[in-house]
Amino acid sequence: MRLLLPVALLATTIAIAPVHFDREKVVRVKPQDENQVSIMKNLAKDNELDFWYPDAIDHVAANMTVDFRVSGKEFQSIQSALDQNRMHYEILIDNLQEEIEKQFDVKEAVPGRHSYAKYNNWDKIVAWTEKMVDKHPEMVSRIKIGSTFEDNPLYVLKIGKKDERRKAVFMDCGIHAQEWISPAFCQWFVYQAAKSYGKNKIMTKILDRMNFYVLPVFNVDGYIWSWTQDRMWKKNRSKNHNSKCVGTDLNRNFNVSWHSSPNTDDPCQDTYRGPAPESEKETKAVADFIRSHLKSIRAYISFHSYSQMLLFPYGYTLKLPPNHEDLAKVARIGTDVLSTRYETQYIYGPIASTAYPTSGSSLDWAYNLGIKHTFAFELRDKGRFGFLLPESRIKSTCKETMLAVKFIAKYILRHTS
Repeated sequence: MRLLLPVALLATTIAIAPVHFDREKVVRVKPQDENQVSIMKNLAKDNELDFWYPDAIDHVAANMTVDFRVSGKEFQSIQSALDQNRMHYEILIDNLQEEIEKQFDVKEAVPGRHSYAKYNNWDKIVAWTEKMVDKHPEMVSRIKIGSTFEDNPLYVLKIGKKDERRKAVFMDCGIHAQEWISPAFCQWFVYQAAKSYGKNKIMTKILDRMNFYVLPVFNVDGYIWSWTQDRMWKKNRSKNHNSKCVGTDLNRNFNVSWHSSPNTDDPCQDTYRGPAPESEKETKAVADFIRSHLKSIRAYISFHSYSQMLLFPYGYTLKLPPNHEDLAKVARIGTDVLSTRYETQYIYGPIASTAYPTSGSSLDWAYNLGIKHTFAFELRDKGRFGFLLPESRIKSTCKETMLAVKFIAKYILRHTS
C-alpha cells in the first residue's frame, strides 16, 4: 500500500491541475465586409478560438470589433492568414498568464478584513454575507433561495426595511464565472447602501421607500472553478447527458425564445443553452424567487463585463419593446450620470442591435414576465484587459456604476406605480 499512496496522490494532483495560459494571446480584429467575416468563420473552424466579444463566432458581423483568445502555437497560423487577407489586427494581451497574475495588483490593507478593492473568492463572499447581516440587522437580511448543481448555497441579500409590499429592485452579479468585476460590484453596492443609510440623503430616501434583492454570485460553482481551476471558465458546472463537456450558459437557460439562436445546442460550446429552459438549478432558483416576488419587483438589473454598455430588451429579436422610449431615456441619463465621475464612456441600446443577438437571457425573460424596467450593465473595460480588469480599477468602476444604479432606483420610485 505504501507504494500506491504517492501514485494515487499524484493522479489526484494531475486530475485537478489548474489550467495555465502561458503565451496565449487575446487578439482584436475588425472584419470590414462579409468576405472578411467568412475568413474569420473559417479560422474559427480550423483553430480553437475562445471568443471574448462577441461570445460566439455566429455573432461576428462586418464592422464589428471581435476579440478572441488563441494559443501561442496557433497564433502564427492565425497571424499569417490575417496578414494574407490584409485584415488589420491588434494584440490586446500578449501573454494571458502574465495578465492573470497582474490582476491582483492591490495589497490587502488589513489582513482578515473584507476588502472591496480586491477580488474575493467564494468563501470570503459567504463570510461577508454573514458579516453584513450581523453589522446591519435592521437593514440587511440573507435569504437562501436554493442551491447549485454542486450543492453550494445561493444567497440573496435583502437590503431595506421589513415591509415586503414596497417597490423592489432585483440585482444579480456573476452569472458568467470569469466576469469577476461583476460580483465585486454587488459586494460594493450592498456595503455602500447599508453603510450610507441615514448619512447619505439620496440613499436614505431610496431605502426608506424601496427594497433591493441582491444576488452577489449567481453562478457559484463556475465562480469557484474560475478561482481554482480555469480562470476563463464561463458556464456553470452541471454534467451534460451523453457529453464529456461540462456546464450550461445560465444566461441562455431562461424560458424566453430559448431555442432560437443557432449553435447553442452543443454542450461543448460556452453558449450552450442546456437541455431545457430552467433545466439548471441556479436558473430555476432565481426564476422562482422573482416569480414569487413579482408583485413588488419593479426593476431587474444584471451585471456583466466587459464592453461598457447599458443594455435593455430585446436580445432575441430586433423588434423594440413597447416602452422602448422610456428604457432608452433611462439608459441615456444613466450612462450620462455614470460618466460624471471619471468620464467613462458607455453606449446604450437594445441588446440585439447594440451588442449582438442572444436568446434565453435573464433580461428578456424578466421583461416578458412583466418587469418593464430591465437592464444589463456590461462593466469596464473596452477590451484592453477584458475579463481581467486589474484590482486597482475595481473601486473606480464601482463608484461610477453606483451613480447609475442610484439614478435608475430613483426613476423607478418616481415613475412606476
